[in-house]
Amino acid sequence: MQKWLIKIMVCAVNAFILAYILPGINIVDFFTAIIVAVVLSLLDAIVKPLLILLTLPATILTLGLFLFVINASIILIDAYFVHGFEVQSFWHALLFGALLSFFNSLVHKKAFPEQIQKEEM
Repeated sequence: MQKWLIKIMVCAVNAFILAYILPGINIVDFFTAIIVAVVLSLLDAIVKPLLILLTLPATILTLGLFLFVINASIILIDAYFVHGFEVQSFWHALLFGALLSFFNSLVHKKAFPEQIQKEEM
């Protein structure tokens, strides 16, 4: 539970910073960023595996690049459900999703290097 809360907070901070930097993405306040991170976590756990399974032929045909489309779709679904989180277009969602994934993994690897080593064993 503690690890999940830390991931939520890292995701919320990264989403809030990216929304400030990127045009086309708007998050009203930090509390909304926390809600965005929680909903994104739930969508990643429930909806994303179903989408990956349903689009497996397209994912195989594009050598995995279709996963970026699925990530952008998850971001757009998140924006639909969370009031105060706006994404202007699919392309903004694609860029936001790719950068958010990159920065979340970067922060997690730098902040918790001992957990990364345990997971690799």
